[in-house]
Amino acid sequence: MGKRREYEGIVISDKMQKTIIVRVMRMSKHPKYAKIMKKYSKFKAHDQNNTAKIGDTVRIIETRPLSKDKRYRLAAIVKKAASYAQVKEETDDSAA
Repeated sequence: MGKRREYEGIVISDKMQKTIIVRVMRMSKHPKYAKIMKKYSKFKAHDQNNTAKIGDTVRIIETRPLSKDKRYRLAAIVKKAASYAQVKEETDDSAA
């Protein structure tokens, strides 16, 4: 039996009921130029009690398909966000 994948990322949306969207960053090397680049993936994860909020750092774990797009569930909240306004300000700065 295989091991379930675990990822750690930041919650970017909690607008759905019992579902969060988590952005996971990974580092990869460019095949030709050998530059280390950041790559991002978004995963929908099941949050049974709606405990995770935008900006929280969470750990998600692979599970059976729960819906068309949901293949992960919330395992733990690693770090709570300070406040939504502060998180929005940080994401706006990083996007620019």
